[in-house]
Amino acid sequence: MTETVEKTATGAILYDKAIINQISEERFTPGGWPHAEVLTGPLRSGGRGNTMYVGNVPRQFVLRHYLRGGLIGKIIRDRYLFSGADKTRSFMEWRLLDKLSSNNLRVPRPAAARYRQSGTFYTADIITVRIPDVVALSQYIADNNPDEAFWHSVGESIYEFHEAGVYHADMNAYNLQVDKSGLLWMLDFDKGSLRPRGRWQQATLDRLHRSLQKIIGLDPRLNFRAANWEQLLEGYFSASRSA
Repeated sequence: MTETVEKTATGAILYDKAIINQISEERFTPGGWPHAEVLTGPLRSGGRGNTMYVGNVPRQFVLRHYLRGGLIGKIIRDRYLFSGADKTRSFMEWRLLDKLSSNNLRVPRPAAARYRQSGTFYTADIITVRIPDVVALSQYIADNNPDEAFWHSVGESIYEFHEAGVYHADMNAYNLQVDKSGLLWMLDFDKGSLRPRGRWQQATLDRLHRSLQKIIGLDPRLNFRAANWEQLLEGYFSASRSA
């Protein structure tokens, strides 16, 4: 692990000097970069509007501000109860991504993370290295008509993460992304963790299935049918039998 922690006036910044050799609070704002672009996408793949591409090609980064979801997010937008630096969402996600990327799993490489404390609450941000030429699975099936081999490979890739004990708290068709070679990546590991095998594996598969069905509700013309889900499961369980 090559992490460095620097205290700030209101919290701390955790970063990898091999990626960003100097860090400041300004790097966690759009104005701290020569270029900043809000991430948008079809079928709600742009998320909640809290994610930006920053920096210039060829080395771009993704800056994400942590926002609450669900009903509580309508009341408390971006504040979390502070219980120590190591338990902040940004530091926990940074360290999880560092472990996963070091083990050659297809996740974004973490660059920097920070929290800013105010009383008993904090806000948080994370910066990761942008993965080139990836699109959300939702967009991929909108633009392409994937064959059985593709869905089989998606299932195999998910099993690879599960076999490594990787729990993704929100495995959906937006956080699964496909690169130009057709390989699957996982993004956004807020509340993710490493766990022993358990029921959570099936629960995350069920969550993905609901996500794909919801997308079809947004646009029935998308290239996903019941047979595709069976192909994904076939890939998943075939990989588990071979492990």
